[in-house]
Amino acid sequence: MPVNLDDPRVKRTRELMLQSFMGLLEQRKNIYSISIQDITSHATVNRSTFYAHFQDKYEFLECWMSDKFRRIVELRLTDYNLTGTDDLRTLIQVTFEFLARLRQYMTPGDVQFEPIFEVAIQKEVERLLLRWLHEKVREQASIAEGMIEPIAKVISWGIFGSAVQWSRNPEQRTVEAMTRDLLAVAITVLEPVN
Repeated sequence: MPVNLDDPRVKRTRELMLQSFMGLLEQRKNIYSISIQDITSHATVNRSTFYAHFQDKYEFLECWMSDKFRRIVELRLTDYNLTGTDDLRTLIQVTFEFLARLRQYMTPGDVQFEPIFEVAIQKEVERLLLRWLHEKVREQASIAEGMIEPIAKVISWGIFGSAVQWSRNPEQRTVEAMTRDLLAVAITVLEPVN
C-alpha cells in the first residue's frame, strides 16, 4: 500500500532517511558504497520502513536527487513557482549550474546512478513548467488544455538535454550564453501561451 506523502509522519520519516543518507555521503564521499542497511541504521528506522516508502535504492536515489534539486531551485525561485520569463531564465540557469556541479562531484563508481539523477532533475523541471502553464491557461485560455503537457515536455527536455550536453564540456560556452539562447527557444515555443 503506498504511503500518503501528505502525512506529516511520512514527511518526517522520509526527511530523516534523506538526512541520514547525506550524513553517510559526507563520511564516505561516494554513493555506491552506501547500502539500504546503512541508511536505515543511521536513520534508526527498520528496513521495512524503508520499503514502505521506497521500492528500492534506485527509487530512493531519485527522490534524494529530486529533493536536492528542488531545494536549490527554491533558493532562487519564490514559492518554487514560475511566474514569467525571468523565472524561466532562472530555472534554465539553475539547471545548467546544478548539472555541472553534480558532474564535478560524481565519483567513478557513482556514474552508474547518473541516469536516475538525470530523470529526477528532468521531472522536476517538467513539474514546474506544467504548473506554470496550467496557471497561464486558466488566466488567458489562449492555448488548448491538451497542449500543455506536450509543451511542458518539449521545453523541459530541451532545457535538460541542453544542460546535460553542456555539462559534459562546459568550457565551450558560458552558462549565461547557453541560458540566453535556450530562453529564446523556449519563448518561441511558448508564444501561443503568452
